[in-house]
Amino acid sequence: MAFDVSTLAAYTKQDARKLVTSAVLGAKTVTLIKDAGNVMVGVKSAETINIMDTDVLFQSGASCGFTASGTTAFTQRTVTVGKIKINEALCLKDLESKYLQEALPQGSRYDSMVFAEAYSNRKAEKIAAALEKAVWQGDTTSGDSQLLHFDGLIKQVDTGAVQANASPFIGTVATSITSANVIAVVDAVYAAIPAEVVDKDDVVIFCGMDVFRTYTIALKNSNLFHYNYDGKANGELVLPGTTIRVIATPGLNATNKLYAMQLSNIFWGTDLLDEQERFELFYAKEADQVRFVCEFKAGVNVAFPSQVVKFTL
Repeated sequence: MAFDVSTLAAYTKQDARKLVTSAVLGAKTVTLIKDAGNVMVGVKSAETINIMDTDVLFQSGASCGFTASGTTAFTQRTVTVGKIKINEALCLKDLESKYLQEALPQGSRYDSMVFAEAYSNRKAEKIAAALEKAVWQGDTTSGDSQLLHFDGLIKQVDTGAVQANASPFIGTVATSITSANVIAVVDAVYAAIPAEVVDKDDVVIFCGMDVFRTYTIALKNSNLFHYNYDGKANGELVLPGTTIRVIATPGLNATNKLYAMQLSNIFWGTDLLDEQERFELFYAKEADQVRFVCEFKAGVNVAFPSQVVKFTL
């Protein structure tokens, strides 16, 4: 909620103009859903995904007459958004005794943020990273304040999805994912994709960055003499022998879970498009503080859980 300068020594001249930030992974899954065009805006609390399905029954046309047959059904799935805010208060006077004093303007009152651009960019990156994790691991019963605002995809598809870690998709049910079995694991996910969607061009397999790394190493080691990495620098590759992308997402890191689904099957709910990227950084005169305020609504669900494949240990 405030500056933590406890790890910095008392002031010795240093270059306050150079601040280094570590790499933060962004909201990759949300971007993919947006690119697929499945964003529901104006959602204040909840909105339904309205689904229509119909069947076709062939009849003999050898004679005259009309016999009604077939059914058209309407069903719904609900995207419930969580209401999230980030508030931070910063007292710039906390910087006066540290090397960062060089960045402060002259005078004893500070009405604007130092390093405003770097700070804002870093906040946006951190929000995106936290949101990416919540998109997958969100659970309203969680004790984690970062995850309890809405249910993520793991929970949404837990009931209804096809389990790939089972016969006949994998020879031996996996109790862990290692370099020895990761190729069989990914192949099992592919084998479990329902036949009615496996040929769709937006079917992808999601896994954590850790599983993706294990998988790419295993592919290389199993094909030493003619290995060709058909992948991308952002953690994607095409499953050998198919057109299906395997996409690494930090939202599944350390879960040992994989999921396959159509991108068009995932729906993202929010009140305002890219609302999580809109924030205010302002000086609160009455408190003599610089304050950061960001509020947004977010939720996710799928339309057809039965067309999703999960691989869980």
